[in-house]
Amino acid sequence: MRVLINWFISSMAVFIAAYILRGVHIDSFITAFIVVFVLGILNTFVKPILFILTLPITVLTFGLFALFLNVITILLTDYLIVGFIVDSFWWAVLFGLVLSFISSLFNRILKD
Repeated sequence: MRVLINWFISSMAVFIAAYILRGVHIDSFITAFIVVFVLGILNTFVKPILFILTLPITVLTFGLFALFLNVITILLTDYLIVGFIVDSFWWAVLFGLVLSFISSLFNRILKD
């Protein structure tokens, strides 16, 4: 049950972030569910492989390259899902930051 609640919270965060940012477009709340599912799969399977392959760059940039890997997963999700559009690289950076902030805010509210 907790997994479904987290999925719903993450979907709301995606939907709100897309509503706030004019460079990120999402068709419906159902699309937000799909975006969260695909991001979860990419973060589970693809991102660790990319992280290991780019570990020297990540160490040289003191971990800032990990933000770039997050943007890659967001842009890959944009490519895979029809109703989810991110206009540019910088909108993906901002979307990742806003999504992280909103998700942590929701989780903090529900934890208390």
